[in-house]
Amino acid sequence: MNLGVELEAAQSVVDEKLVYVKVHVPFEVLCTYAEVLHIKLPIQPNDLAQQSSTYNCFTRHFYPSEDVIAKEPDFFTANIFLANICSPGNVLLICRGLQAYYILSRAPYDVKGSMKKFGISKLLDGGVYKAAYPLHDSRFNVKSKEPGCPNERFLLYNEWAHPKSFYKMQPLDLIRKYFGEKIGIYFAWLGFYTVMLTLAAAVGLGCFIYGYTTRESSTWSKEVCDPQIGGEIIMCPQCDKICPYWRLNTTCESSKRLCVFDNYGTLVFAIFMSVWVTLFLEFWKRYQAELEHDWDTVEFLQQEEQPRPEYEAKCIYERVNPVTQKEKVPHTACGKCMRVSCGISTVLFWVLLIIASVVGVIVYRLAMFITFSAKLRSDLKYSKELEPFKEYVTPQMATSITSSIISFIIIMILNNVYEKVAIWITDFELPRTKTEYENSLTLKMFLFQFVNYYSSCFYIAFFKGKVVGYPGKPVYWFGAFRNEECDPGGCLTELTTQLSIIMTGKAVWNNIQEVLLPWVKNLIFRHCTQVGSEKVIPRWEQDYQLQPIGKLGLFYEYLEMVIQFGFVTLFVASFPLAPLLALFNNLCEIRVDAWKFTTQSRRVVPEKAQDIGAWQPILQGVAILAVATNAAIIAFTSDMIPRLVYYWAFSVSPYSDGSEHTMTGFINSSLSIFYIDHFNNESRPTVDTPYWFNNITTCRYRDFRNPPGHPNQYEYSIHYWHVIAAKLAFMIVVEHIVYFTKFILSYMIPDVPEALKEQIKRERYLTQVILHETNIKHFKELMKPVYYGNMVLPWITSLYHVLTHMIM
Repeated sequence: MNLGVELEAAQSVVDEKLVYVKVHVPFEVLCTYAEVLHIKLPIQPNDLAQQSSTYNCFTRHFYPSEDVIAKEPDFFTANIFLANICSPGNVLLICRGLQAYYILSRAPYDVKGSMKKFGISKLLDGGVYKAAYPLHDSRFNVKSKEPGCPNERFLLYNEWAHPKSFYKMQPLDLIRKYFGEKIGIYFAWLGFYTVMLTLAAAVGLGCFIYGYTTRESSTWSKEVCDPQIGGEIIMCPQCDKICPYWRLNTTCESSKRLCVFDNYGTLVFAIFMSVWVTLFLEFWKRYQAELEHDWDTVEFLQQEEQPRPEYEAKCIYERVNPVTQKEKVPHTACGKCMRVSCGISTVLFWVLLIIASVVGVIVYRLAMFITFSAKLRSDLKYSKELEPFKEYVTPQMATSITSSIISFIIIMILNNVYEKVAIWITDFELPRTKTEYENSLTLKMFLFQFVNYYSSCFYIAFFKGKVVGYPGKPVYWFGAFRNEECDPGGCLTELTTQLSIIMTGKAVWNNIQEVLLPWVKNLIFRHCTQVGSEKVIPRWEQDYQLQPIGKLGLFYEYLEMVIQFGFVTLFVASFPLAPLLALFNNLCEIRVDAWKFTTQSRRVVPEKAQDIGAWQPILQGVAILAVATNAAIIAFTSDMIPRLVYYWAFSVSPYSDGSEHTMTGFINSSLSIFYIDHFNNESRPTVDTPYWFNNITTCRYRDFRNPPGHPNQYEYSIHYWHVIAAKLAFMIVVEHIVYFTKFILSYMIPDVPEALKEQIKRERYLTQVILHETNIKHFKELMKPVYYGNMVLPWITSLYHVLTHMIM
């Protein structure tokens, strides 16, 4: 090839129809493309005092031994023309996979005609080549016998991917060296997120234990379970005609479960998580800045990124480069507006499709609640002896569990379909660079999955049971289905059930996809292509039998973790165990991803990356939204604010002088009264009424309304307006306090540590010194007398040569 690379063909040992083409890039070519790709090389060891960060001080005892994985030396680095590259055994060879792929992605293969045909990607899509990949070091389970040349793949498997190393910190420098900066920064972020989750999980577990131990002692739970209080309160039917009256103490167990999550500890935990997420993002910026400097990606985004081969191949228009004003570069002209408009329209259509599916699940809930109510009540035959069993399997619980499972199935189906649509839309938009491509796809996928995963949770938290009317005048969906009501304890328990099912189901499904499917595919492939033991399968054929990572690489890994981050932060007020579940999942996720990359997948092409890309602003947006959602959950979904209003404004202990408050009587005050004679014909119960309900004249329902006989009967009472005002005041005060705290923390914690700033300044100073000395050396050489015949050229000619050389 005229690009400087060397090609070698080899016949396949397993399949005679396959031919492997091995690509070798000489050292001189590596040096040439190192300047094109802005690869930096060491110029001198770091002579500043090393100061460990707080994160490293906390985790240094869990790193693999330096006797096994040697610590990478710390150097100041600069661009290649400033560095000493006389020896091919330097860090330049680490990037040879990136440089080889860059050459192949732009290598022309058809010079005939006016159409541009180049790039290994087009040949792969056309089936000319089946795969293109860099080679692994060796077998992952074989230790190198050469002490000076360790098997890095074996080290990564043994000290990182193996389950026995689950407690160890990740060898990030070795990961970066073997897989590249992009994969290294992903595992660095995932590890940092997991370490920070330990604190959130510990506090959440403490809140859960507090709620579990106090569930029996809460006053409102005791009143619900008390036969003299909850047993004497007759509740109104929760659906039309087929639902009967029921006693409040049948919800005794659900009331106790509610107290586990709906307590004052939950309020403290929600505020703590709002502060925690700010600390997580700010400390990650600092840690990321250290990685940027150590991995020489500080100026990565300032350098001009090369266009995607697909962009160069499909763009038929050209314009002069506005930076150099010399060469011409391809561009998409005015067609980009049309492409982006089509993409936005398609995304909005799919978002509306998700909303339609959520409405369908809501209709299912309304219909099945009536069915479960009739079925469960008829099975128990309204027997007073069997009535206590109703508290274990209620219509609300059955409807909640089945609808959550159906929601999860719909979510996974829509995800798989939309994934292909989002990729097609992004390809159609034709982004110029790979970063633009990934950012565009990231925004589309996250917007879709945000609506897909969280819409059902938002419905339960903020819409269910909020507009239901009252027994004599209920509110209907589409004029046919009566709107859902919450349990007497509220909808918080159902929101907890929804979150736990989706989080657990998502984690199990993802692990099946990441572990079981690649392992089974590789097993089948090896079984179908096995050869006799006398034949030795070379390294390139062994790697071909592994699974490809795919074009999107880490996109799905980030997406999975960011969706989990949303569950941990957005709805944590209803489920304090969410950080603990996320912690267990991430401990497995790190090792599963490491095992997949090291043993089951082909080695990926190394890529440079400065940060986590478009995911950083998405995380910040989720963190801001989490403050509002958690405050709204505590105010409008839980019963905490009504309890506080009752305690401070409406309750007085009968055994005091009027200044002592108590929670006694809260359940009675939170239930309004309804005369059963005021039922209309459409909602009046028609089922057989048990004998102990024959003499009732009133029933109770969950609301704050005036009783029958009041001049404004069934209208909202003064108690209701007190509660609404307290809820709004709580949201405003809590949001402002938390947002102000987040602002102060963001201001006080600098994004770049002071010690790192000094290292960057020192590195830039050394670069300038070397550049200055180099120019002085060239100046002295060019100032030597230059003879033309018998005459010495004037000194101005030499100075002209110096200036020309420096400019070029």
